[in-house]
Amino acid sequence: MHVADYVWYITVGLLLALLAFDVFIIGRRPHEPSTKESARAIAFYVSLAIVFGLGVWVFSGGRYAGEFFAGWLTEYSLSVDNLFIFLIIMARFQVPRKYQQTALLVGIILALFFRGIFIAVGAAAINQFSWVFYLFGAFLVYTAVHLAKQGENDDEDYKENAVIRFAKRRLNATDEYNGVKLTVVKNGKRLVTPMAIVIIALGTTDLLFALDSIPAIYGLTQEPFLVFTANVFALMGLRQLYFLLGDLLRRLVYLSLGLSVVLAFIGVKLILHAMHENELPFINGGEHIKWAPEIPIWVSLGFIIVTLGITTILSLRKSRNMPPHQAPAADDDRPQDIVRTADAPGANGQLDEATRAELDGLKEPQQTDSKKA
Repeated sequence: MHVADYVWYITVGLLLALLAFDVFIIGRRPHEPSTKESARAIAFYVSLAIVFGLGVWVFSGGRYAGEFFAGWLTEYSLSVDNLFIFLIIMARFQVPRKYQQTALLVGIILALFFRGIFIAVGAAAINQFSWVFYLFGAFLVYTAVHLAKQGENDDEDYKENAVIRFAKRRLNATDEYNGVKLTVVKNGKRLVTPMAIVIIALGTTDLLFALDSIPAIYGLTQEPFLVFTANVFALMGLRQLYFLLGDLLRRLVYLSLGLSVVLAFIGVKLILHAMHENELPFINGGEHIKWAPEIPIWVSLGFIIVTLGITTILSLRKSRNMPPHQAPAADDDRPQDIVRTADAPGANGQLDEATRAELDGLKEPQQTDSKKA
């Protein structure tokens, strides 16, 4: 697939312009998007991706259009799984709803940055070493097995990585948010706000997900232009999707299992491709393995659509039949920036013995005509 330089410049310029416009709006007016606003944005971005794919079909043929759509669907599904982790991070750090949009936007920008780096590294490796497909394929199969072992999406599966634990332990931090600012000055001392820890958590999560997404997309297409655009379109609208679905994301209980099947399929596809193009001297004497089949892109696209469709249907059916106490919690209207003692991280809603004894020793205050606010 030949892509002229001016097409690269125009495409990257338009995508960055859309992103800059979004950043400008968020920077001026941090808020929680309404359902109508979120639905319009998602419809726009999805339509834009479809139109782009059809444009690829017109100018480059059905094969490359199929590669784009397969890559976009796979990356979008991985991004939604990433969004579920974002949801857990927001809950763990009690991020106020009106500030979550800014945090999500930063997370998406970081995801685009990390994926851009891995796209460039992956393209360079593929051009120099055909055996890198063996590594990509083996890594995806390993990731698929790991996801399958996790089973259903669960908040308890999330564990803070070493970078987050180090930041929380070593940085001078306050437990109060200062808008969307990362630091605040108190008593002449600069402290880190919880928003900074949230950004670190989102960034490290993005880095880990980029390690999965780039080998997956290269298993469907080796065209850097399609790899880049599929990733960008997969990240567009995720912020609005977060607010549109809210805790309904938790209803996709089988998403990890569905993704594990897709990643395992792409991993096997990569290994077969590596065998077909084999140049390693200790495998088949350095000769191509002719019997290794090349899976056509239409088979890959159909497999991905069917697998993700079945995953979604089964997930919604199970979450609908869950008992009330097990069903995913619905989003409510209580203020998100008020942290209750029982909701605090690590709290169980009960007072320890020392605190209970101290409270029991206090005398009940007499009623007065005036009360302090």
